[in-house]
Amino acid sequence: MPDPSTLTPVDRSGGVRMADVSQKSDSARTAVAFGRIHLGEEAFQRVRDHDINKGDVLTTAQIAGIMGAKETSKLIPLCHDVMINGVEVDFTFNEEKEAIDIRAFTKSFGVTGVEMEALTAVSVAALTIYDMCKSVTKDIRIGDVHLRAKTGGQSGNWKSEVSAEEPAQN
Repeated sequence: MPDPSTLTPVDRSGGVRMADVSQKSDSARTAVAFGRIHLGEEAFQRVRDHDINKGDVLTTAQIAGIMGAKETSKLIPLCHDVMINGVEVDFTFNEEKEAIDIRAFTKSFGVTGVEMEALTAVSVAALTIYDMCKSVTKDIRIGDVHLRAKTGGQSGNWKSEVSAEEPAQN
């Protein structure tokens, strides 16, 4: 187990605290996150055909994902409030899996990264799709939410290895 004093959100007594980023320099930062929601045949086709009673599923999920990114620090304890300069939430119909692939891109200029904002955008978009499709089926699975890439900050740039299951998107 790591020494608690080396973990920034942990204080000397083992309690939690928000990491002090006051000595960090501002830099341009971006993050890309990915997730997938498996809908099954009927719900997948109905989303594609714009035939869900609650309305336009993907537009609503896109707005929800953007709102989720903006509210991340209110949802995740100890997460810094970040001045977000941009959020994009995109969807791709995955015919083979009867799923919708979700990609979120976030960017900011500041002292801390926007990985949590991108991950939250994907998660909230997926939950919104679930909410709008649950009257069709409850057999909906949200999964594979992960960080695909990040740029900026002290740790520099990072990119995940793309699995064969997901499309190569930036």
